[in-house]
Amino acid sequence: MAVKLTAMTAIACLRILLTAAETAGASVPPAHVEAAADLYLKHRWKHPRRYGVVAPLAFVLADTKAERLDPEEMQALAVELETSLFPGRKSGQVCLMTFEGDENAVLQFASLSQGDLAGLMAGRGYSGAPGHVQVITAEEIRAVPSAPPEARPAPQAKPAATTAPIETPPKAKPAPAKSAAPVRPVAAVPPPKPAAPAAPPKPAAPAAPLTTGWRAIYHLPTESVVGAVLGHKADLAAPRPEEDGELLARDLTGLNDAQFGFPTVKTGEGALFLPLSFWNLTTPASQEAYKRRLSRYPLDLQPRLGATVYDTPREPSMGLLQQIRAFLQGSFAYIDLCISDPNFPVNTLPGDIASSITLELRDEPDAERIKAIALFASRQSVYRAKGVHQGVLGVRNAKELDACRAAGLAYVTGLAVSALLDKPPALGANPADTLPLQAA
Repeated sequence: MAVKLTAMTAIACLRILLTAAETAGASVPPAHVEAAADLYLKHRWKHPRRYGVVAPLAFVLADTKAERLDPEEMQALAVELETSLFPGRKSGQVCLMTFEGDENAVLQFASLSQGDLAGLMAGRGYSGAPGHVQVITAEEIRAVPSAPPEARPAPQAKPAATTAPIETPPKAKPAPAKSAAPVRPVAAVPPPKPAAPAAPPKPAAPAAPLTTGWRAIYHLPTESVVGAVLGHKADLAAPRPEEDGELLARDLTGLNDAQFGFPTVKTGEGALFLPLSFWNLTTPASQEAYKRRLSRYPLDLQPRLGATVYDTPREPSMGLLQQIRAFLQGSFAYIDLCISDPNFPVNTLPGDIASSITLELRDEPDAERIKAIALFASRQSVYRAKGVHQGVLGVRNAKELDACRAAGLAYVTGLAVSALLDKPPALGANPADTLPLQAA
């Protein structure tokens, strides 16, 4: 990993120590651990930051815009590794150790064995160049000495006094006497003024326009609208943002705006899907933010709510999927995994992880998008065997709509089906030649 170091560059070695895997009888191959960590860093440690594998279970991280690494960011990695590698187990299976120092010291730390790391964590230190070492688990972040105890300077003893001085508490100084407040003459009370006429109430400020809308979900075999999915107006002009904080903010806005659409829909009719970020659903702080919004939703609406989990990676870990499912199933009746790779390995997933998997078409030439639809549809037998529905998101013209119909894909949404509507569309038959819908 070539990194141009600057005066402000934070460079560190990240080591992974499996603390309890052997004793628990659940040894995990180092290659699996390394792959899980690499997937996390690939998504989170984005340009201009750099990382690279320098030894088994050892990564060098560099951030040219920081002087120190954020330990809480590394703690999120510890949590993710535990949930993906040891789903359902108590915390403490994975321990990370970060070492910050100069480049040579960082590379030397990367060569330590797992035994050396365990000794360092226990306080025995090591004989390499000193640096800033932190032990990070899902439950704590603590600094440890990087040098062995014998190499640390002994504390200097204070010279003994011949006679122990007797300290006497200082006497409290008497508080200065307060001077009596001068007596002021009482002014005559003026007669009350006549009450001014009440001002007319100001008109309420108009509510800010919603930044979201609803797209119809269309069932091709019956040519009817069967539900709706929330969309963002900003996506009409620019690609979806990539930073987790921005995605969380827009998801929360969507959850708020969705409540305005609920009263317009008849009870018990159609599914309403709300988009949520895959990676934010794996972060405890983001989960808490989602939970606060979802707690405001009426309970009788839960049987028709769906969550469409976008940015689902091609090979998500089973631990993360189980974590997401456990979090969502209390608020949503349907879980949809939104993917971008038509070759998504659905055969490796249990059938109860999701009720549907939707292909989100990429911004590519028409020929490539048609090819992706055909490839996604070619695996219908596998999806049916799993009991998982298939859908296509982002269908933008009649040609793509016909390609989905010809390939046997039943559920579609996108510009070819409806514009971004102010409220969920009415359910029921809508002949294909009347699409796209323009008003709810």
